Amino acid sequence: MTDEPNKVPAEAASPTADATPPAPGAAAAAPSALPQGELARLTDDIIAALKTVYDPEIPSDIYELGLIYKIDVADDRAVAIEMTLTTPNCPSAQELPTMVENAVASVPGVGEVKVDIVWDPPWDPSRMSDEARAVLNMW
Repeated sequence: MTDEPNKVPAEAASPTADATPPAPGAAAAAPSALPQGELARLTDDIIAALKTVYDPEIPSDIYELGLIYKIDVADDRAVAIEMTLTTPNCPSAQELPTMVENAVASVPGVGEVKVDIVWDPPWDPSRMSDEARAVLNMW
């Protein structure tokens, strides 16, 4: 895991892993069929692509805002992303998932991309990185 709550660690890109540790006694995730180096490259490139997507209302990218909850890269290179919005009434609710899908689909080597909006846990400002806090002057 990383020190910042919104950062998706590289291991979260495995086929069944997510950004939270499994519950005690839960089945371990199967290792990826993709070579570790390739999985790490894809994950880094996906995160870089996510950092190009900005909420039109907020001058910070969605990754630094902590809106990305989970990135899964399957063995066939399909990518599933779970993200949230700052509020259920977000005026960009229709366009942001499409922007995320298009950005991730542009990464070389990525297959089909699926973006799901989730509301649990609800987003709050504690999920923002220090970079986003600085941009928004929210210390």
